[in-house]
Amino acid sequence: MKIRRKLLLGLVTSLAAAGLVAPALQPAYAASLTEVTSFGDNPGGMRMHVYVPDTRPTRPAIVVAMHGCGGSGPGFYSGSEFAAQADRYGFIVIYPTATQQAGFGNCFDTWSDAAKRRGGGSDPVSIISMIRYAQQQYGGDPDRVYATGSSSGGMMTNHMLALYPDVFKAGAAFMGVPYNCFANAADYPPGSSQCTGGNMNRTPQQWGDAVRQAYPGYSGPRPRVQLWHGTSDTLVPYSLLQETIEQWTNVFGLSQTPTSTDTPQSGWNRRRYADASGTVQVEAYSIQGAGHSLPSAGMAAAAVAFFGLNAPPNPTTPPPNPTTPPPNPTTPPPNPTTPPPNPTTPPPNPTTPPPGSGACRVSVAVNAWNTGLTENFTITNTGASAVNGWSLVFTLPGGQSITSGWNATYSPTSGQVTARNVAYNASIPPNGSVTIGFQATHTGNTARPSSFTLNGATCTIA
Repeated sequence: MKIRRKLLLGLVTSLAAAGLVAPALQPAYAASLTEVTSFGDNPGGMRMHVYVPDTRPTRPAIVVAMHGCGGSGPGFYSGSEFAAQADRYGFIVIYPTATQQAGFGNCFDTWSDAAKRRGGGSDPVSIISMIRYAQQQYGGDPDRVYATGSSSGGMMTNHMLALYPDVFKAGAAFMGVPYNCFANAADYPPGSSQCTGGNMNRTPQQWGDAVRQAYPGYSGPRPRVQLWHGTSDTLVPYSLLQETIEQWTNVFGLSQTPTSTDTPQSGWNRRRYADASGTVQVEAYSIQGAGHSLPSAGMAAAAVAFFGLNAPPNPTTPPPNPTTPPPNPTTPPPNPTTPPPNPTTPPPNPTTPPPGSGACRVSVAVNAWNTGLTENFTITNTGASAVNGWSLVFTLPGGQSITSGWNATYSPTSGQVTARNVAYNASIPPNGSVTIGFQATHTGNTARPSSFTLNGATCTIA
């Protein structure tokens, strides 16, 4: 059946390329992540994956969801909740994979001169090509395009909103920095960065001018902005949330004083900045006690609600495949108390059967500077069945001590360390992967761990 589907899709794609089949007449795609190998101008050398839900309106919205440094599009697909939201509400998700190297590996370029100019090249142009492809291939709505991302992806979210305010309707940046925070590639790694060094402080006017200079002369509407940051984030300091708030409120001509504050969920402190009509143009979430580990459970739903996409596809609008039933109209919308995608999956415990020997692979990327380093681990399940609830055990070389981490919990901070899944990445499907990482201090030894075990089984090291 899979072979027949691939042959049919290949035939339809070939006909469409020849101009013999209109994209709107293509059959509905299976709800799975698909790589697009030719999507247009790609100066950033990026990869594109796209998730197209089975049920969607004829002109679906498009969300660009971007990973953190050391990650990948497929990794952010499996490690975040945006695809589940797309299934519920019928929008398309583009998952770009960055290939630029600035100390971490696979980071979105928010530092080069080319990336800071509208149409200048590098990753921003590649991302715009992906959006145009989705609009042409799947009938995506050009008036409903949104950006979101984590860490490096959160930085690129702010970057794209500044460069292309006419393309994006809104954005949600997790653990990002203001637009034009990085001076150049040398300023990107945390050990030498003025941007993430913890002392960046510009005036709201200066930050706002940077955005206005990104697209000189633009006088149209600006995309609304949602910002998220953990109060205990030391990799991208929490203080940069305030700098980003100052940037966007200045762009919108708003006061630095929020028009309202609340706590929509325990530990989520929200500030909102509305214009004279009452429209919230900027909102910022401070997540109490969180490190560099966002988005966590329920946050994708909050971002989608901010975008205004939290309504099922119009049941009166038939999807491309009329045999596909519309979503159940009785399905309640998400709310901040929504549990993680698989609430029945128990946390790891001694009764969880470990994967077989050789059923996992770990790739390691290390970025070190004088007294510190960051490490990213990509854990791949090479077995035939899903791993539900996991713990990764490794030993840090002498003198290394973890100060903060993301996408996992780490205990203890030195010696033999166990990294355990968090709510949103507890399951690793066959051939699937998750990316985790941490920042650490060192006393001279910057070597990576020499072995890893996943739920007790030894992993190969890529």
